[in-house]
Amino acid sequence: MDARVEDRDRQVADKTAPPRRRWRVLRVGVGLVVVLLLAYGTWRVVTAPTAAPARTGRFADVAAQPVGVATVGKGDIRISFDALGTVTPLATVTVKPQISGQLIEVGFQEGQMVKKGDFLAQIDPRPYQVALEQDQGQLARDQAALNQAQSDLARDQSMLKQNAVSRQQVDDQAFLVQQDQGTIQSDQAQIDAQKLNLDYCHIISPIDGRVGLRQVDPGNYVQTGDAAGLVVITQLHPISVIFTLPEDDLPQIQARLHGGATLPVTAFDRTGTKALATGTLSTLDNQIDTTTGTLKLRAAFDNTDETLFPNQFVNARLLVDTLQDVVTVPNAAVQHGAPGAFVYLVGQEGTVSVRPITTGAVDGEMASVEKGLAPGDQVVVDGTDRLRDGAHVTIAAGGTGNATPAAAPTDDTGQAGQRHRQGQGQGGQGQHRRRDGQTQQPPANG
Repeated sequence: MDARVEDRDRQVADKTAPPRRRWRVLRVGVGLVVVLLLAYGTWRVVTAPTAAPARTGRFADVAAQPVGVATVGKGDIRISFDALGTVTPLATVTVKPQISGQLIEVGFQEGQMVKKGDFLAQIDPRPYQVALEQDQGQLARDQAALNQAQSDLARDQSMLKQNAVSRQQVDDQAFLVQQDQGTIQSDQAQIDAQKLNLDYCHIISPIDGRVGLRQVDPGNYVQTGDAAGLVVITQLHPISVIFTLPEDDLPQIQARLHGGATLPVTAFDRTGTKALATGTLSTLDNQIDTTTGTLKLRAAFDNTDETLFPNQFVNARLLVDTLQDVVTVPNAAVQHGAPGAFVYLVGQEGTVSVRPITTGAVDGEMASVEKGLAPGDQVVVDGTDRLRDGAHVTIAAGGTGNATPAAAPTDDTGQAGQRHRQGQGQGGQGQHRRRDGQTQQPPANG
């Protein structure tokens, strides 16, 4: 009996021993955590920087933001449209033989500039010369037959007066004379055709232009059905550029053309950085492409220096109008939100305020302002993402600029690749897509 009691007590003691050990471990861990937290708090107090003097006002807990500003000025704004264009010759001719024969001579060098009427190639004329002589012989024989028929007709008419021949015989002879006259006309036409073939043997240039690569070498037999022809001649000057614009731009362009204005067009290289040539708008297509909603336009260029080459891709800029002496502001200063376009206007006390504006045409990095700003106002152009209405700002070193656009060059050689058109005014889109791809929301007033 005593042995069983001892075994039971030992089993109870074994079951209660582990919880007691775990409780001791837990208390030690909690104590270590408390010690570490006290040590960290003491270190933060010792190493904390001296607090800045307290600021009063609405933005007492916000430091002044460094920003870049620009001064609003006046200048000229060019209204222009940019589009991708293709250099298109005014005339491109594939010189093909108009008769068949052996090519015996080529009178041009590849890449040579030729004038209209210059000698290009010679086809062997001997077969056509022989045919001409044959037709001339046939004409001589038929001419003799006509002379004989006319003589017989005259004799029969004389004998008819003496009642020596019948009226029917005289009429038949008159018809024979008419047939011989028709034969003479046919012979003459054959002779003229052979003379024309002889002229076709001597091939000349139909236009002024540059000769391309030779397609056929001397000695080959050429035919009128050869698709490649002998050579291709392309007119280089003057030359044109064909480009397309949206149909929404058409009314503004037509208004200027109907007013008698000459609209300049500048052709830039593929990168849009180098101006190649300056010309004028010559014509518009007679219908809008319904699939794309665009209209084709053609601009003419003198191209005396041959900087434009056929089928070359260029960036075409059409200058429609120029706004003189208008208020201008950098595009970087213009923000868009629910109230429309606005800028952060810098006040005299180092604070900024939201100023709604109405923008007009855009020229490169500058935009015209129709309402809301005056020359001399300072607007924020850098650091607008961190601003709110009434925020304190400091002007960063080198952050002050002039918002007056540079003078427009006479040949419109500014950088291409950006469309310049009428901007959105107040009450425009509720959001504005920034260059970083994020959406700029308007600041909350108050």
